[in-house]
Amino acid sequence: MAMRTTSKSNKIPGRRAMAADHESRDVEGSELVDQGVQALLGGPPASADRFLEHGSPLLRAAESESTTVQTDALKLLFGAGGIYAAFLYYGSLQEDVFSYIGSDGTKFTQAWFLQVLEALANVVIGYAGLRITGGTKQLPQKFFMISGASQVCSKAFTSLALANGLSFPVATLAKSGKMAPVMAGQLLLGGAEYTVREYLQVVAIIGGTAILSLDKKKKGASESSTLGVFFILLSLVMDGVTGGVQKRLKANMKDVGVTPKAYDFMFYTNVYMAMVATVIALLGGEFASGLEYCAKNPKVWSLIIKFSLCSAIGQSFIFFTVSSFDPLVCSTVTTTRKIFSVLLSIFLKGHNLSFQGWTGVSCAVSGILSEVENKVRAAHKRHYRDS
Repeated sequence: MAMRTTSKSNKIPGRRAMAADHESRDVEGSELVDQGVQALLGGPPASADRFLEHGSPLLRAAESESTTVQTDALKLLFGAGGIYAAFLYYGSLQEDVFSYIGSDGTKFTQAWFLQVLEALANVVIGYAGLRITGGTKQLPQKFFMISGASQVCSKAFTSLALANGLSFPVATLAKSGKMAPVMAGQLLLGGAEYTVREYLQVVAIIGGTAILSLDKKKKGASESSTLGVFFILLSLVMDGVTGGVQKRLKANMKDVGVTPKAYDFMFYTNVYMAMVATVIALLGGEFASGLEYCAKNPKVWSLIIKFSLCSAIGQSFIFFTVSSFDPLVCSTVTTTRKIFSVLLSIFLKGHNLSFQGWTGVSCAVSGILSEVENKVRAAHKRHYRDS
């Protein structure tokens, strides 16, 4: 009996030891899993409270990325919204200025006088931006001068087209076809290659604009409309010159190791724009006649002031968008803005279009949107290729 009791009593502690050993292994295994999870999440092992309080690097990175996306979205909304608001109103005011008829039956035609005031407003805002952000020294003023001269000529020719009877929708759609003179210049000089799609885009924009311009032409307006078409073509030529000069300007600054800031472009370009416009306005007698017309028609003076302010504010939003995002983003915003300007002008300014007119608008808009989509696709391909 004693031997059985002893044997039984010896088996019980053995089972307890085995159970304790298994429990110990479970605890150790749990600790190892906990350590592995903590190591995976990053950082030393910590309690649940500490983990919840501070979070892991992965979670913190996800939160940081989410915050960055939200910030970029707000920046884009701010920049694009500012561009749309300023330049939609800008276009409406420009059309109002050149469609205004004074009490004596005359219209405002002093385009160079208008450019003086617009450029001066941009100079003021640009100078304020330079004072805040700081300017860049040793900038190549020669190219800024040429660029400013070609830009102010482009703007003035567009205004002269409106003053000579070309409708705002036609002028705006025609300006969207500025790729045409660039392509023509590159083809004449040689070394340029374009896809069939790019040719079709230009044809769609120009063809649609032509169809729209021929819609319901009024009797007696053919001479003014023809002169208006001539000025808009001159404006497109100046756009081509500006594009070439700006490329040389950027290349020159890269060679000398100068990196200009956004407000450098705005200030110096508009300084030369104001100088060129002032000289031409004085020589052509538009400065005195413009002031006289505004004195007799205070409403036009009010429209011009708001027009100039919208230009300066819109330029600031453009530079903000370019500095915050890829230039393609800004180009997309400004291009699509023109489409909305055309549609607003048609619906709000009394442009009654026939089926032919709407066909022209649709054709030109499809060409513009195709150009934007093509640029976005090409940018994505370059991004993936570089990465």
